[in-house]
Amino acid sequence: MPDPNPELDRLSDLDELPSWRRWGPYLADRQWGTVREDYSPDGNPWAYFPFAHAHKRAYRWGEDGIAGVSDDRQRLCLALSLWNGKDPILKERLFGLANEEGNHGEDVKEVYHYLDALPSQAYLKMLYKYPQARFPYERLRDECKLNESGDGPGRTRRQPEFELQDTGIFDENRYFDVVVEYAKAGPRDVLMRVTAHNRGPDPAELHLLPTLWFRNTWSWDTTAFKPTIDADPSGLRLIHPEWSEYQFWAEGAQVGAAGRNGKGGAAPGAPRYLFTDNETNIPSLYASPPPEGSSGYYKDGINECVVGGNAAAVNPANTGTKVAAHYTFTVPPGKSVVVRCRLSHRADLPAEPFAGFDDLVATRLREANQFYAITAPEIPDPDARHVQRQAVAGLIWTKQFYAYDTWRWLKGDPAQPAPRPERKKGRNADWEHLKASDILSMPDKWEYPYFCAWDTAFHAVAIAPFDPEFAKEQLLLMCREWYMHPNGQIPAYEWNFADSNPPVHAWAVWRTFQIDRKHRQLLREGHLGALDQPVTDGADEADWTFLERAFHKLMINFTWWVNRKDAQGRNVFQGGFLGLDNIGVFDRSHPLPTGGFINQADGTAWMAMYSLNLMRIALELATRDRVYEDVAIKFFEHFLGIAKAMTDMAGKGIGLWNEEDGFYYDELSLPDGREMPLKVRSLVGLIPLFAVEVLEPELLAQVPEFAARMRWVLDHRPDLASLVSRWFEPGRGERRLLSLLRGHRVKRLLRRLLDEEEFLSPYGIRGLSRFHRDHPYKFDANGYDLSVGYVPGDSETGMFGGNSNWRGPVWFPVNYLIIESLQKFHFYYGDEFKVEYPTNSGNMVPLVHVTVELTRRLTRLFLRGPDGRRPCFGDDAKFQTDPYFRDNILFHEYFHGDTGRGLGASHQTGWTALVAKLLNPRRGERLYDTMVPLVGVTTETGVAIGAPAKL
Repeated sequence: MPDPNPELDRLSDLDELPSWRRWGPYLADRQWGTVREDYSPDGNPWAYFPFAHAHKRAYRWGEDGIAGVSDDRQRLCLALSLWNGKDPILKERLFGLANEEGNHGEDVKEVYHYLDALPSQAYLKMLYKYPQARFPYERLRDECKLNESGDGPGRTRRQPEFELQDTGIFDENRYFDVVVEYAKAGPRDVLMRVTAHNRGPDPAELHLLPTLWFRNTWSWDTTAFKPTIDADPSGLRLIHPEWSEYQFWAEGAQVGAAGRNGKGGAAPGAPRYLFTDNETNIPSLYASPPPEGSSGYYKDGINECVVGGNAAAVNPANTGTKVAAHYTFTVPPGKSVVVRCRLSHRADLPAEPFAGFDDLVATRLREANQFYAITAPEIPDPDARHVQRQAVAGLIWTKQFYAYDTWRWLKGDPAQPAPRPERKKGRNADWEHLKASDILSMPDKWEYPYFCAWDTAFHAVAIAPFDPEFAKEQLLLMCREWYMHPNGQIPAYEWNFADSNPPVHAWAVWRTFQIDRKHRQLLREGHLGALDQPVTDGADEADWTFLERAFHKLMINFTWWVNRKDAQGRNVFQGGFLGLDNIGVFDRSHPLPTGGFINQADGTAWMAMYSLNLMRIALELATRDRVYEDVAIKFFEHFLGIAKAMTDMAGKGIGLWNEEDGFYYDELSLPDGREMPLKVRSLVGLIPLFAVEVLEPELLAQVPEFAARMRWVLDHRPDLASLVSRWFEPGRGERRLLSLLRGHRVKRLLRRLLDEEEFLSPYGIRGLSRFHRDHPYKFDANGYDLSVGYVPGDSETGMFGGNSNWRGPVWFPVNYLIIESLQKFHFYYGDEFKVEYPTNSGNMVPLVHVTVELTRRLTRLFLRGPDGRRPCFGDDAKFQTDPYFRDNILFHEYFHGDTGRGLGASHQTGWTALVAKLLNPRRGERLYDTMVPLVGVTTETGVAIGAPAKL
């Protein structure tokens, strides 16, 4: 019998699991400045709802907070507010810059970390570092603003971002480490423990305010019911007339008039509840009288009481829709204070809310230790296990309640002024059907507090080994009728639902199906290791319903791609944006300055990959229902058409492959009929690697009609037969390789890929070849001199907001797909197929060796090297050496192509959390042998730390 594991039991009980997930970390880290909250005529969310309004103005579609949780419809929220006695406002939410305020776009300017979480959300842990000095709002704005002249305050795009730690505010450790933990006694019984550590040398003032509030759903509709929070003899009673009733207790807190302590704080040792309403302070913001029926107490009432010293700003009747328990401490140096709270459904009320409180928290933490001990039994390195656990914690913490009714948003609310008529023809006007009210996995809950379709696909694969049910839910949601457009398009992201992200959904569905199949078997056996091993005992635990549901919707989406993105009907695709922001010569989301269009190597390759993914899913379904063989044949033939078109477009003998350079390039098709390659060596030319599938003879034996049709095509269409490799294995039959590249081109392309002077960074594959550092690609377009050069760090242009860069840095999603694709090529060709790694080294190795070494380079970003440094922290001495910083990992959006320093969004435990999966060795890979020593690589300050030694 396997050892008991309560978290596995919770994950295995699919009837009860949704109840455990009813409460979770569903608050955004930023709701202000989002498209959802923007009702401006010009479509500028940053200006319409700035940070300065957030503490006074009610949100329409969601809520934000620090270390916050809510129910899964975000009716009721619980989060932490803080005050150090010096800040001009309560710290109720994370501060950051709007897009136009930063030299590299929007950016959060706080230090916080998601430390731990269970997939059921029975345990959650977050760390927030709160400075003891006045928070430097003004200095951060001044230092960070874009100033291309270089004169005066501000920074150019060539300079790095100015961060909170750069102000010196953490010097001498003058800050609090505030640890917020949630532990559930049951699905509707949530314990909150806040522990604040004074890391500084002196006593320091600290106000902790656990805050409860109802999301404002009543100010927009005259018929809506308004919930209430009232004082109860033992605590608080929270009643939502359309939902439920809860009880809340804050240890030691008293009901009564707000105590005063200088600036309005409660007296030490006697915390008080402060009541107000979660409603916009119209008199303060707009100098207008409050609406009829207003209580006169507003969203910023608690702030006005605690910080402004205005006790009249909170409701003396002890009722409202927002309440905080106000604790005031003077924390001695090196000491800690603890605050405990409990929120319970009326049907689950404990006899004594704080009896056994700490024991319950300890139990849930012990269960988390048990769970993660069995998810990665083959990781021998404690630091690697630590990184993996924080990556998974980030995936869980970045779940968010996402509400957006586009029709209502465009039309306006009955109880509010009507929006300007031009909005009806503006952003997302063609997406009136989209009506979201779901828990979604976000890329980064501050910088990207909205879903992005292709990010969602990678999030699903990253979380699947730990929580396959949630992964499947996310993938199906994007295909549901309230997201997918009636024409079949999957929405891209809220800034422009009609934009196009790479079509990786089918890949994610197939991979998640495979992972879940194994996960189900291992749950039955009581362990979760080796998720990439095949099922061996004959039991098929697969979720066929999930696979079939997703497949039918993806066929509709595939048809949309074929009809909308193949301008000339010749199986060469344009695609447009495709998620790679500034990677090309032109902004691919807008008309070209030259006129005409671009035949995209990546757009066409993504569609070839999509064809193979759907073919493979159809073949799997056909093993149970022969009807799907016909569909598999359709996608097989579609793939062949794309493969042929990439080699010989429209019978002109021109392809996207350049034999001289050994690389794929985009082709510019001009209005006068001329066609020219755009010779930029970027990820665009590597994406054809992803279109690869190996068909085993055992599978072909189960789908005889498909196998027969494939043989007929290969026998009667020699022009297509040359696109399919075959290998006869005695005793098994013919193995087939479907790929855009055969052996010769694979080796040619890998020669570029594995060249350290081109794509191969010490930390993975760069987005753009380093060749372009000294040889930028230049193009003259109707008088516009355009160029693409190697930029390994932050973007030096304002394209797509200037807050991301594909022209040199390392990005996890495409690196992950490169590794998976090379594994497939190795599976077909075997150990005899060798390439030079690195290029010009003389070392000839099989492809599996390359995949292991690429994995090592990627995971090395986060792991401590022999010098104790983590490359992702760059030259930040505080993060590299301080014992209170160095083991709290940040999972950035992308990484410097030469140094590995983390860049872009700092909490992108969306697709960067793929590192959690990479840290698990595949099928006996020796990933954790002695790390290959580094030689010759430098940090940003020139300190030598190494590249792989000769193998």
